[in-house]
Amino acid sequence: MRNKRLIIALAGAVVFGLIATLAVTSYLANAQSYTKNLSNAVVAKFPIPLGTKITPELLGTTPIPRGSMPEGAFDSMDKVVGRVAITNIGVREPITSSKLAVEGSAGGLSAVIPEGYRAMTVKVDDVVGISGFVTPGSFVDVVAVIDPADRATNNDPISKIVLQNIKVLANGANLDQKDGREPTSVKAVTLQVTPEQAEKLALATNEGKLQLVMRNYGDQDDTLTRGADKESLLSGQSFMMRPPSKKSEATPLPITATARPRARVAMPRTEKRAPVSVVNVAQPVYPNRSVELIEGAKKRSVEFP
Repeated sequence: MRNKRLIIALAGAVVFGLIATLAVTSYLANAQSYTKNLSNAVVAKFPIPLGTKITPELLGTTPIPRGSMPEGAFDSMDKVVGRVAITNIGVREPITSSKLAVEGSAGGLSAVIPEGYRAMTVKVDDVVGISGFVTPGSFVDVVAVIDPADRATNNDPISKIVLQNIKVLANGANLDQKDGREPTSVKAVTLQVTPEQAEKLALATNEGKLQLVMRNYGDQDDTLTRGADKESLLSGQSFMMRPPSKKSEATPLPITATARPRARVAMPRTEKRAPVSVVNVAQPVYPNRSVELIEGAKKRSVEFP
């Protein structure tokens, strides 16, 4: 009996040993295949601000599965050292070619300007700079106030939006895009413009005063305006209802039982007609109606007109 129990215990130990061996072997095989599927990617060891020239101290490498490798990522730090970041790069964020300027670019503002654009700085104060809330990455419209001295009839100044949807590259010497909830007092703002827009901005700066108008990030449409002068300013403006939203247009409100729409009756047009003579027509005479009323043993007839 004892030998039988011993044999069963030994057999169980052998079976569990084989199962453990197979599990460890499978785990090592999977780990080895996973390791073969990994590839090193260059990441940022510290935050890299916009316009910074990257040095080896700012870089590191981390293994990433090849299927999850970002497009344009680098596998060697030597390919990244000396390049300039054109966007803010966070810690352990993979560095890709889309986040770097072309090779040979110098650090600073010149690396941030896209191809085909120019950077132009305009002088601002607390009013023009929207109380310091114009930060890098904001979009503004440029309003020019010019005194047209060549107008013979009217020499009043005219205000007009001359540039729309202009991106702010820097406020003062700051290229970083901050929170934007705290204002920053600066004396100059750098705008991203095309060569044609740069000509208009230079003329508006020399001929009049500038005012920046901040836009919403999602509002990219241009608005045509007629400009404003003293005559249009003093004429006032009538109250304009806010246009209904698309949601309200798509789902009209139901009509309740207490508020029924009134039917409109088209009134006929009055036309001149010949006078009509009035003829008195005798009204027909109708007999009176009566009802027989029984009250106990009495009967009586009641007539109704």
